[in-house]
Amino acid sequence: MSSKILIADDDEMVRNAVEKILYLFNHDIVAVQSGYEVLDNVDDSFDVIILDINMPDLNGFDTLELLNKQKCDIPVLFLTGQGSMDYAVRAINLGAYDFLTKPIEDIELFHIKVKRAIEKRNYVIQEKQHKQNLEIEVREKTKEIAQSNVLLEQYGHQLENATVQIMASLQVAMEEKDEYTAGHTLRVTQFSMQLGKKLGLDDEELLVLRRASEFHDVGKLVIDISYIQKPGKLTREEWVLIKKHPEVGASIIKPLDFMEREQQIIRHHHERIDGNGYPDKIGGSDLDLLTRIITIADSFDAMTSLRNYRRNLSLDEAISELRRCAGSQFDEALTEEFIEVVSVPSLR
Repeated sequence: MSSKILIADDDEMVRNAVEKILYLFNHDIVAVQSGYEVLDNVDDSFDVIILDINMPDLNGFDTLELLNKQKCDIPVLFLTGQGSMDYAVRAINLGAYDFLTKPIEDIELFHIKVKRAIEKRNYVIQEKQHKQNLEIEVREKTKEIAQSNVLLEQYGHQLENATVQIMASLQVAMEEKDEYTAGHTLRVTQFSMQLGKKLGLDDEELLVLRRASEFHDVGKLVIDISYIQKPGKLTREEWVLIKKHPEVGASIIKPLDFMEREQQIIRHHHERIDGNGYPDKIGGSDLDLLTRIITIADSFDAMTSLRNYRRNLSLDEAISELRRCAGSQFDEALTEEFIEVVSVPSLR
């Protein structure tokens, strides 16, 4: 199957030469003479972009910067007659895939680099498909739970409790796969309930708080556990996938009509008071009181629990970190109330 390649070079002779070489290898070619034409013509049908660096009006570097702003994930090969360390550093920083030198003397090497870029593009496309399949899987799981709503209406609270117990078991099973997250949900629930009782919440509020705490991470059920267990820094793609778990969790809970409020709390448990959290970037009074409680409890347990990539903080260190982030990440008043809770040995 032929690949589609976009070439940009203001030199017609070079452009024609590259075009002819690629035709020899049965690629489909679109050739333009400026960076602006690249921006006008590029779409997801292309597998590789070959950019001349020194073009008038809009050079190759500037063109790639604009492509990056458009979130274009097509591999870019720079075509240049003069290479330098400054060029290489700038190209790497911009995310260029490789360099091609002109004039092209080694046609085989030239095509090997193009083929590698095509392979990279195929990998990116496969990853997109994987994410789409994941979304389909979530929808299917949501549909399955929605179908159980008929039974929920028939059997009322008895079946509600059974459903909650099953989901809690699934989440516990998920956490037990990783020694570093085992017990996290139980501790977050305990911390949240202790703070809720200290605040004088009524029984109905406490029930919602308990359920939301128990299922705040249920979205991780459909995320590859290797991402969570991975030592060291996550890749951008892995981090984007993990950050989906509040939305996924809310989607899983959504068909359960009796947990409508819990659904929103689960969706927003990684939001911040200053509005810089995710997924909806809401903050302040727009955040449910129970959401603000769970956010503090969840972060405190993460700080004080050992992870495979860092040590756990001591109680004093965690309290200092909570206070440092109060007013930006956490509700200030609730933070002080929570610190009183965890400072009492009998409550920890």
